[in-house]
Amino acid sequence: MSFSDPQSINIGAGAVSLPRVSVGANTSTYTSADGNLQLVVANAYGNRTRRTARLNVKKTAADPLFPAQNAPYSMSFYVVLDIPQTGFSVSECVSISAGLMTCLTASTNANLTKVINGEN
Repeated sequence: MSFSDPQSINIGAGAVSLPRVSVGANTSTYTSADGNLQLVVANAYGNRTRRTARLNVKKTAADPLFPAQNAPYSMSFYVVLDIPQTGFSVSECVSISAGLMTCLTASTNANLTKVINGEN
């Protein structure tokens, strides 16, 4: 079963629609009309199962060496679940994942901000 089409994401400037633009073996890609936001959801199967949700973001901003000029920049944020073939139920995986996301986003994203600032 795949994600609904389109997906919607808000990264601070309002919701952006991400229609599905590609479907492959165990992967789907959703991209904004301007191409600056891309959501990739993928699954890899082997001795362990890897589930990945990745958001790629592109923007243009001032070049720090030449402030009068703009330069392209990109970043990604992704979540990977690395699951053994047996031993963990879906509900356990959801609880573990939600627990980490809650830890990172509690108190107005305090721990996420620490991670981004290089704290450990």
